[in-house]
Amino acid sequence: MKDRLIELLKIEDKEFIRNVLIHFIREEFYKAGFRKAVIGISGGVDSALSTFLAVMALGKENVIGISMPYKTSSKSSVEDARLVAEVLEIEFHEIDITPQVDAYYERFPDADNIRRGNKMARERMSILYDFAHWKGALVLGTSNKSELLIGYSTRWGDGAHDINPLGDLYKTQVWEMAEFVGVPERIVKKKPSADLWPGQTDEGEIGLSYHLLDQILVGYVDLRLREEELIKAGYSEQIVKKVLKMVQRSQYKRKVPIICKIAQRTVDKDFLYFRDWGL
Repeated sequence: MKDRLIELLKIEDKEFIRNVLIHFIREEFYKAGFRKAVIGISGGVDSALSTFLAVMALGKENVIGISMPYKTSSKSSVEDARLVAEVLEIEFHEIDITPQVDAYYERFPDADNIRRGNKMARERMSILYDFAHWKGALVLGTSNKSELLIGYSTRWGDGAHDINPLGDLYKTQVWEMAEFVGVPERIVKKKPSADLWPGQTDEGEIGLSYHLLDQILVGYVDLRLREEELIKAGYSEQIVKKVLKMVQRSQYKRKVPIICKIAQRTVDKDFLYFRDWGL
């Protein structure tokens, strides 16, 4: 069973998937009446892949990349964000978010890293949406399927977007696709990190590697294996329970805000139309 799960995560036809993602971006942007994309480029592989796909779909003249470092952000993250922009020859802005974040936390000096990290993520997204309004663009998402399933994102922060091409690709598949489309090797090979505080890594915070996480997720989500079946397949009971609990506890992040139904037709229940209805 383990071998089957590992095999399921491999992308056999990368060219086909690349073309599907390019077509998705172009079609959804054009249907909504937009031609330009704004992307937060962190220096990591996810945002790099989204940016490469956006350029292929919309053209480099229609893609705006923004790096938004905080004072503790690693130098390499800023350099790698700049590298993506230089390779793709897109419009690029570097905006230091330290002043606004620190101004807020002067009132709450005892705030922990999680609070500060969430604030940074939301500050960045507010900048992206300001640019989107200014430039007449949509915000292109960068969250992968692994992050979405375990809730490893900040709601209304890095988890926000208008359109997301990566949401059905597990992290290990993002690495595959990034290498295939030509993302610089140093970005593909670097340890994943939200860069929220010095030394922070995604896998360290999650508590297991993406390779192991994705195997359990593809079994649980795509094959609908039960907890006992995953354990029987050879995965640690403790780790399986941990992953499944993360998936279940973060369900609220994957749902639109719930509206209390009072009237005959309610926005998220009965008044349902395609996203491009009326255009």
